Formats: sequence, C-alpha cells, structure tokens
Amino acid sequence: MAQYSLRDLHDDADRLGLRLVAGPVDDRAIARVDLAAVDRLDAVAAGTLAIIPGEEQPPPFRIDVALRQASARGLAGIVFIASLALAETATVLADRGGVPVFSASGLGAADLAKIIDRAISGGASEAMMRGAQAVTAATAAASQTDSTTESILAAAGGVLGTELSLESDPAVSWTDTDAVFIGEVPIGRLVARSTDAATEVSLPVIASLLSRVAQRQSRDRYAPTQSRADLLVELVLADSTRAEGFVGRAARLGLPLPQSHVVAWLAPTRPSDPEARAPRSVQPALELFTLQLVEAREEMWHAAFLQDDLMLVCTEEHGAGDHQRRVREVAMLIQRQAQELAGGDWTYTLGLGTPQLGALGVRHSAAEARIAAESAIAAGRFGGVELTDVTGLRRVLLDVYASPISRELLHDVLRPLDELGPERALTSVRTLLVYLAHEGSLVGAGRELMLHPNGVAYRLRRIRELLGIDLSDPDARFAVELACRVRLLGSS
Repeated sequence: MAQYSLRDLHDDADRLGLRLVAGPVDDRAIARVDLAAVDRLDAVAAGTLAIIPGEEQPPPFRIDVALRQASARGLAGIVFIASLALAETATVLADRGGVPVFSASGLGAADLAKIIDRAISGGASEAMMRGAQAVTAATAAASQTDSTTESILAAAGGVLGTELSLESDPAVSWTDTDAVFIGEVPIGRLVARSTDAATEVSLPVIASLLSRVAQRQSRDRYAPTQSRADLLVELVLADSTRAEGFVGRAARLGLPLPQSHVVAWLAPTRPSDPEARAPRSVQPALELFTLQLVEAREEMWHAAFLQDDLMLVCTEEHGAGDHQRRVREVAMLIQRQAQELAGGDWTYTLGLGTPQLGALGVRHSAAEARIAAESAIAAGRFGGVELTDVTGLRRVLLDVYASPISRELLHDVLRPLDELGPERALTSVRTLLVYLAHEGSLVGAGRELMLHPNGVAYRLRRIRELLGIDLSDPDARFAVELACRVRLLGSS
C-alpha cells in the first residue's frame, strides 16, 4: 500500500483546513503524526508530522529554533494550530531546511491528529470512511426542501476536499458510473476537480443520488403540466359530443379551455422505412427538452405524445396577436432538437393548426395540425413546416376527421378495398370519388382520370363487388363520397 506523503497532505489541505505557509512539498512519506510543544521538537522522532497546539502564535525566535530542530531531526513537517504570519527568517529556514510549515483552522490539535493518523495508517479504510461521510453529507443536503444540485455538490465536495460539478453530456451512457439521468434522459457527468480513493468510491453513489433528486424535482415541477397534457390527449381522441364535458375537469387542473388554443403536430418518419417506429430514447428526452424550453414563457404550454407523434398545445387569451407565429417559433426549436436526437435517418415534419376557441377549438386545431403534417408526409415533403387550408368543405371534413368515432365509421365503409393493398386501395378510392363527383358519368370520370370509360367501368365493377353497396341509393352514395373525402384527407 502506498505511504501517505507530504504531497498527499497538501492535496487534502482544503478538506483538513490546512494552509501551506512556507517550505517545500514533495513525495517524502509521513511516518506518523504527534502532538508536541514548540520547544520540545528535539525529542520528536524522524518522519513525524508535528502538530503544535495553542491558539496563539509562538514568538518568532521560538519558531526559528523549532524549524532548526525539525530540520536536524528530519521531521516530515510542522503544523501550527494558530494562524501564522512568519518572519522572513523563518521562511528562509523552512525552505533551506526542507521543513513544510502549515497553519490549521477549524479543528483542534487532537482532532486533526486523529484524522491525519487515519490517513497515514488507514489507506483504503480511511478512503472508504471519507467516501461514506461524503455520501452522508450529500444525502442530508438532498433531504432539505430547498435542496439544489449545487447545494448537494457543495456538501459532498466539502467532505471530499475537492470541487464537484455536473457537466452536461447528452451522450453519457447509463452504464457509466458518473452518469446523471432524469428517468431515461441523460443529463451529464459528475466530475471532481481532483480525485483520490475517497472520491472514486463516493462519486458513483453521489451521481445516483443526483439522478434520483433530479427525477423527483422534475416530477414535482412538471406534474401539473403533464396531468393537463393527459387531459388534452383524452379530449382530442374523444368523440366531439363529449368535448364540453372536459371544461370542468380542465378548470380543476388549472387549464382554461374556454380560451384560445393553437396546436402544433410533430410527426417522425424514416423515409427508407415509413412503417418504422421512432427510436425509444427520443420521446423522454424530447419531452424534457420541451418542458424546459417553455417553462419560462408567458403563454401556457402543454406537450403530449400520441404514439410517436408530439402534440404541442399553446393556450392564450382570446384575441392575442401572433398566436400562431409564437407556436411556430417554439415548435421549430423542438423540431430541430427531435431531429438531432433521432439522427440522420429520421425526419420530423411539423404541422400547424390555427387559433381556435374552447374545447372544440383544441380538437379543430389539432386536426388541422395533424392533417397538415400527414398530408406533407404522404406527398413526400419530409421535415418541413406545413399549414392546412381550412376553408369551405375542407373545414367540414376536418371536423369529421377530428372525431375518432366518425373517422372509424367512415373507414369501415371503405375497409374492403384495403384487401387490394395500399396503392391499389388509394387508386380505387380516388376513382370512386371522381365517379361520384361526375354524377355517375363514365365519360366525365374517364376524362379527369385520363382513362378510357371502359377502364373506369372495369375499376368500378371491382369496387362494387368488394364494397357490396348500391350506389344508386342516395344515402349510400353520400356516405361513400364522404368516406372517400375523409380517407383522402388523411393521405393527400
């Protein structure tokens, strides 16, 4: 086991409350530590670190004599418990005689001697003890109601005698012993300015403690926001007839649903594999980034995931100017972060809704944003920012599309066409819609589809067989046309 040296003592000086006043510091071993009177150093064994008790500084001539005796006896060094202001002669004697002189503060002579003695004789056991003390200090600091990362690091660093800091590193692995996480989201690394055995022992435990504290603080800070976000997801997915029933629940959670809302919809796509799911690590990291990004803003923001898609809702008072512009600015920052988190194989397409009032307004704006993103992706416009044309008939269709129940019912009408495969099913839906729009005219439909009327007739025969619907019935014809328009709305 390596012996405890003067250099080790100097490295521990901050922790021990020592200050080097004069003399050299090198790798000479400290054999033992002992208390001694300033005028009795001639009786102290070689290699000893002598601690001189007393709160008053000895007279200068006593110090000069003590330094000569320490040099002659080959002492490791002298520690004065009193605060020192050495004369020039004493400084010269310490340097020439190779006697390091320290002054101590904050501890009594006997306590200091015990601590240094443990360091000299204990080795690994002393490091374990000091490491345990650092963990205990960090845990006590973390238990305070006003605890912060800085206060925890200061408490542990004070025991270890070195400065601890948390360095940002989003690429840190959960297997690294110095890693700090919030849940599954990497935050950074716990770093010590200088390391020793005690630091190496305690840092992994302190890093784990910081992770738990950070997760608890994040949960406490964002829990109300996340509860409101869950309600917004439920509102968007519920049938439109239930929308107003959410107002009371929202008010109890502090969400003013009657105000104005704008929704942004962020949808990931891997162009090489459109059916792939986004990397699992993206969602928690992106959620934390979003919550931290909007925390200090004046508007009310909520972020929620629907599978891999992120729905961002911004709520303001009715009539607030540039509402959509502010949402766009924030959402584009989130879009950029998502792209960095997912990597180059992925694109994130952003759809923006328009400002809408009330519970139904959230649904309308969400439908607009979602359709804008999905339409752009279907058209091959990956990674951009898209707005939805929400005028005329499209607005009515968006209302229908916003209702999961209505959308599913209309999807059931055309579901048999899915047996043909995605591309042929989409072609059949377009053919059917054009045919109905031309009031059953094969010639008119063929002209728009650039097909011979016989080709249109052939397609329709196959479509009628699969659907089993009488297109001469006005109600059936209306249902089929509405189903076709809603189906194309989500894929155009």
